[in-house]
Amino acid sequence: MNDNELQSYCLETARRAHTASRELARSSGAERNAFLLHAAGILRERTEALIEANARDLETAPQFGLTSAQTDRLRLTDDRIESMARGLEEIAAFPDPVGEIIEGGIRPNGLEIRKVRVPLGVVFFVYESRPNVTADAAGICVKSGNAVILRGGKEAAHSSQAIVELLFESLDAAGLPRDAIQWVKPRDREAVGQFLRLDEYIDVAIPRGGESLIRRVAEEATMPVIKHFAGNCHLYIDQSADPEMARAITVNAKCQRPGVCNACETLLVHQSLSGDWLAETGRQLEQHGVEIRGDEATRRVIPEATPVTRADYESEFLDWVLAVKVVSSLDEAIEHINTYGSKHSDAIVTRDLAQAQEFARRVDTAAVFINASTRFHDGGEFGLGAEIGISTDKFHARGPCGVRELTSYKYIVTGRGQIRQ
Repeated sequence: MNDNELQSYCLETARRAHTASRELARSSGAERNAFLLHAAGILRERTEALIEANARDLETAPQFGLTSAQTDRLRLTDDRIESMARGLEEIAAFPDPVGEIIEGGIRPNGLEIRKVRVPLGVVFFVYESRPNVTADAAGICVKSGNAVILRGGKEAAHSSQAIVELLFESLDAAGLPRDAIQWVKPRDREAVGQFLRLDEYIDVAIPRGGESLIRRVAEEATMPVIKHFAGNCHLYIDQSADPEMARAITVNAKCQRPGVCNACETLLVHQSLSGDWLAETGRQLEQHGVEIRGDEATRRVIPEATPVTRADYESEFLDWVLAVKVVSSLDEAIEHINTYGSKHSDAIVTRDLAQAQEFARRVDTAAVFINASTRFHDGGEFGLGAEIGISTDKFHARGPCGVRELTSYKYIVTGRGQIRQ
């Protein structure tokens, strides 16, 4: 379509979402839950069709230059579709946030003041090559009373389209407006820029994907943006750490799924563990296919490690690569994290409670993990049902953004004829 057609298309899409958001805000929690449970059911029923659609995306993945980790993020399996369905059921089981009284009270003059949770309105969600995110995002938005405009990546076009068609069926079945979910085919990059200018109809933008995409949205958006730029996550192994626990957490944080934002990218090891413990941990990481990039102290015990650079410490690899540094103290570890980290997920393994508390107090991050893998930084794992993304901002929302994070609030003031003197 030409520029005028694209502009008209985006404007009409946003207007329809805006109208639907007003209707959705009046819907009951039971109606929104019916949508979620119906969607979970037909995801399971149509598993074979979804995998067939996903196969078309996997066939074209090499054309987009996806790494093995990125291709893994794109892949749908029986287990991942079941996980999507369970995620929608968990969202349905979550208490309805709309209308929740956050706080309230009666003033000395008799005015009753209540702070009540309300939907944001319309969410413009831009994301890349994880088709399961399509279901998660739509589910969270509808549960919290918001309409959503989904603009997925071209890498997952067939998978996401198939999922959206099922969601439309579920909106119809629940008696909710079909326009509450808008699907923008990823055929024109310029559509993103058009939507980002429509703050009259769109209340918030949420980008989820590579750093270049997120920075573009943050720079161009005329509405608020919920975001994180990168997941450069750190794991510090303290001198008092249980060796086996530390090794298991290290391998899990890096290897369980390296292509996601909460995977560990830099390992910091106290110098007292830079001998046998680091050598054995290095062997186990290499057995998983991890390329280690280490400082001089690391390379003395892992000779095959590549010399690390400042750029490595700054990087979110999203791949089978790990930067390693030996540090002399907790202070040095914290300084490194606060210098190079992305304020996403950072962990310490220690048996020293004071060290753990100092780490938690001083590291500037959305989530601190003590004796646990950074891979737990996830809405589902935090009991939020699911997430639409993770925010490293400090206003409105920080950490996993679930149904409550997609709401704002209004004050409802009830009187009995009071006038201000």
